[in-house]
Amino acid sequence: MALPLVQRQPPLPWGPDMRSTRDDLLDRYLHLRKISKTLHDDVLRSISADALLSQARRLGLAQGRTFVLDHEDEMYFVYDLAIYTAPADRSRAIDRYARPAPFAPQSDERLMLDAMRASQFAILLIERPHDSAGLIVTDILRNTKVWLLDVGLEASMDEGELIATRLITPGPFSMTAGVNVPFEVEMLEAICAMLPRSIGNRELSRIAEDRRFAEAVYKAGLIGGVMDKMAYIDLTDQA
Repeated sequence: MALPLVQRQPPLPWGPDMRSTRDDLLDRYLHLRKISKTLHDDVLRSISADALLSQARRLGLAQGRTFVLDHEDEMYFVYDLAIYTAPADRSRAIDRYARPAPFAPQSDERLMLDAMRASQFAILLIERPHDSAGLIVTDILRNTKVWLLDVGLEASMDEGELIATRLITPGPFSMTAGVNVPFEVEMLEAICAMLPRSIGNRELSRIAEDRRFAEAVYKAGLIGGVMDKMAYIDLTDQA
């Protein structure tokens, strides 16, 4: 599996024509982030302790029935995979939660829930700041441009850096699902070694859709000491 060269893209379908100010965009982002956090918490309450332990063991974060963590924030990787992924013969927790969810069709809660269900795992190349707020990035597995709104990444990532994350797109901009792994090309060897050989023959976009790819990226990040390189900040109190 090799990362593709980034090709020149057509003009972005959003940009200066959007008349929202930076404050407007950040207010909207923080509002949707607060909703997503509430939805994540609700979905997590529907996931059994056994399911979380099973996922933690696959990441090397549990032994038997005991979680083994160097840092409490490592649980976010377990939560992400437990919410958004499932074996082929099982339904995802996010889909089971969505079926009876009582949100009105035009509500922001329904908007975010639908966006969460359609989320995509991606490796992003930081291109440049967006003219209004956030970053212009390239999803290198799908060779597409993305307008990413994330206050923490905007302040901490430099042009040319790579990050692996799960993207939620509730509108013209995308957001992260909350879990990020600073990515280096050198990690590919370890990631490929964790994947079944059959996956390597697929297109990159299809590899990204396989739950085992995100799992391998997270595991490689944890082995490489990802929590020593970043910290999670809860910004929802500012919404």
